[in-house]
Amino acid sequence: MTNTADESAIDVEWLKSSVAAGGRLAVFDLEYTTWEGAAARRWSGPGEYLEVVQIGAIVLELEPDLPEIAAFEVLTRPVFNPTLSDYFTELTGISNADLEVGAVSFADGFGQFVQFCADVQRRVCYGWDDRALRDNCDWRGVDWPYSVNDIGNVRPMILCRLGNPQVVPFSSDLPERFGLPAPGGAHTGLGDVRAIAIALRAMVRETAAHSPRG
Repeated sequence: MTNTADESAIDVEWLKSSVAAGGRLAVFDLEYTTWEGAAARRWSGPGEYLEVVQIGAIVLELEPDLPEIAAFEVLTRPVFNPTLSDYFTELTGISNADLEVGAVSFADGFGQFVQFCADVQRRVCYGWDDRALRDNCDWRGVDWPYSVNDIGNVRPMILCRLGNPQVVPFSSDLPERFGLPAPGGAHTGLGDVRAIAIALRAMVRETAAHSPRG
């Protein structure tokens, strides 16, 4: 997976100052081709690629309750492995029939994503989904439009809040870790970004509760 300088650290102070400053934040998540055991071997098996199958994103207003104001989801067709594995379908609920009916090329789907979150201060993900996006752009000859500070990773901040567990929770498990109800749609683009947003809202509330009052 590509290491890119177009990533920046996200911490609680950044979250606090961003909410105070206002604006908009995009949270995005990917579903990509996978097979049983692929994650454990980091997609190093023969013919295994992190090809994007779904991009999900929401835009949040940078206000104390981080309200969701827009949502986006698109299916994209994998090329190296055009037939989805049964394991992937069982995990995500996305089938080969879904791709036949509703998928677009990665270039088209990525272009829609870029346009969707064009007017935000920053885009964030839980983990290194931006690296997978960059790899897919490289494979398909698509220009990468982002630079330093355009994209950030909220996972280190969230894991620190959770006590740095040895087993990293899936994004869909975050609401439960914060003692909150899950939004549904686990292992789908929109379901997972909404789960991440629940964790971010909880951290904003905690930060506000511990801030000195003037």
